[in-house]
Amino acid sequence: MVEWMTFDVKTLHEIERKLIKALANGKLTLDALTQQAGLNVDQVRRGIEWLKYKNLININEKVTRFLSIGSEGAKAVQGGLPERKLVNSLRLLGEIAISDAKKHTGLDDAEFNVAISNARAKGWIKFTNGKIVISDNVQESDEEKLLAKLSRGQVLQDMLNDDELAAYQLLKRRPNYVSENEIKSMEVELSPYGLEIVEEVKRQPEAERAIDVTAPAPIIYAGRKHPLQDIIDEVREIFIGLGFQEIEGPLVQNSFWNFDALFTPQDHPARDIQDTFYISNLRANNVADKKVVNNVSRIHATGWNYKWNINDARKLVLRTHTTPVTIRYLADNKPDEVRVFSVGRVFRNEKLTYKHLAEFYQVEGIVVGKNVNLRDLMGLQTEFYYKMGLKKVKFWPSFFPYTEPSLQSMVYHERLGKWVELFGMGIFRPEVTMPVGVKNPVLAWGGGLERIAMLRYGLDDVRELYNNKLSWLRSVPKCQL
Repeated sequence: MVEWMTFDVKTLHEIERKLIKALANGKLTLDALTQQAGLNVDQVRRGIEWLKYKNLININEKVTRFLSIGSEGAKAVQGGLPERKLVNSLRLLGEIAISDAKKHTGLDDAEFNVAISNARAKGWIKFTNGKIVISDNVQESDEEKLLAKLSRGQVLQDMLNDDELAAYQLLKRRPNYVSENEIKSMEVELSPYGLEIVEEVKRQPEAERAIDVTAPAPIIYAGRKHPLQDIIDEVREIFIGLGFQEIEGPLVQNSFWNFDALFTPQDHPARDIQDTFYISNLRANNVADKKVVNNVSRIHATGWNYKWNINDARKLVLRTHTTPVTIRYLADNKPDEVRVFSVGRVFRNEKLTYKHLAEFYQVEGIVVGKNVNLRDLMGLQTEFYYKMGLKKVKFWPSFFPYTEPSLQSMVYHERLGKWVELFGMGIFRPEVTMPVGVKNPVLAWGGGLERIAMLRYGLDDVRELYNNKLSWLRSVPKCQL
């Protein structure tokens, strides 16, 4: 007994035993093995893999190639190869100028060039003083012989002689002259290890089989959510736990809600096509309630000192942030007190880099209340980051077009050993809230979720979240410790 063979024959599956018994008399093809073992083909394939893993069988795979005539090859058998057409049409003319030869052949430019090249290579023609001269010895070529043979039925490639093989290599260069079909087969036989246990397998009772509890179990990759979706679900759960309600809105917004209602002037660089994806040839008919439109128009005229244009507000865009959903909610509900948030896709005309995407997820929220202030906002964000596992948080003054005062949040990442920018936040300016009829202060914040996912999963390139690399997707623990 070989030292490697240390497992108990009793641990063999019934399928494995039947295959070993069937192979006891020698090698078999897959079909023959299926018949002799009394199993279906799926069972045989499964058993072969098991026995191969245990080194009890050897598998000899063979590829058989058959050649058959193609559509252009069939035409050549009937009407001749281009070079054959050439010499047949010029044979009785003696010497003829190249410029005149094409007229007599009836070939198009492509066929004529091919005919000249191949006829010259075969020695059927030569050039003398700029004229074509037909050889006296124009015999049937090996390509013509092979095509004639293939026209009678497919031929096993291994049965071709040297001349036919050379002809086949030449015909392969001509599209659709010859087609090649592969038939894969395999033969299975017992390895030396397998032969040693045949008699013991035969003596083993059919129903008796031990279970090897030390055998390696197969790795099963169950279906699961994408790791980024896990982050999104976690964010939703946190905000709902903090007393927030989720709101949603369309991905396509008119420029009024995406820009104008947020006090973004119509000549602002963010509204350029270089930064924003516009929907071509489409405009919104009714951008908003007439009273809100008039209020926004007056605010822009007063605050930015220019004449506001309703036509610019009608342009449709892929939303550049989720704030149009928020401001529209405020306009429709005019709440005195509320806590809402949204999570959704936003679009920016960005160059794709390791830290920028043209399409990404953003989380955004607001708190409306009579006495809410900036300290409440910082406390709320600190609590959110803490629940996300980010313990060190700090804030510093910043600028955003539609909040005043404004802050930027930073969290300290232990693995990177540095502070990382996350959400922007602030209190909506009166120019944003007054036109939509909201009187109380509105605390607002927002930021991309992919950056949080990068910190959570230790990624250095945001594009890795969307590469769909199975090895990474399977390696991310469902529960982060």
